[in-house]
Amino acid sequence: MRVLGIDPGLRHLGWGVIEVDGSRLRHVANGICDSEGTDLALRLLSLHSQLTRVFETHAPDEAAIEKTFVNKDAVGTLKLGQARGVALLVPAQFGLSIGEYAPNQVKKTVVGVGHADKNQILHMVKMQLPGCQPVGPDAADALAIAICHAHHSGVQRMKVRA
Repeated sequence: MRVLGIDPGLRHLGWGVIEVDGSRLRHVANGICDSEGTDLALRLLSLHSQLTRVFETHAPDEAAIEKTFVNKDAVGTLKLGQARGVALLVPAQFGLSIGEYAPNQVKKTVVGVGHADKNQILHMVKMQLPGCQPVGPDAADALAIAICHAHHSGVQRMKVRA
């Protein structure tokens, strides 16, 4: 099974693709979609186009995305929500199921601690995906989201079989 993890962001949307074979994980690719343009609508369109190309290139079977958290800046939260909408739309257009995970759940699954920092996430992603070199923190976070989904969806499949 091929899983695409998405770390939504309006400026930088991270993505990471992994192969899941039972309990084994393998890095396929990772990257960052950088929004282009000054107008919000054009920036969202740019993210949509780039993420669509990722789907066409890597043909994931499932997708996972980080849930939005609310911060002090309401305008920033709203813009992040719009970018997250694009990140949910593209997998839906390809007919994929989408797992959604809170940031603390991703960190706890990958690092073992719900309040891990970016360096800890990067370190554990590299440990769990040997040879992987994330192109940036957003890509590392996206790979962590994919790993989280692989673990949680595997548990769900085992429950269904039982």
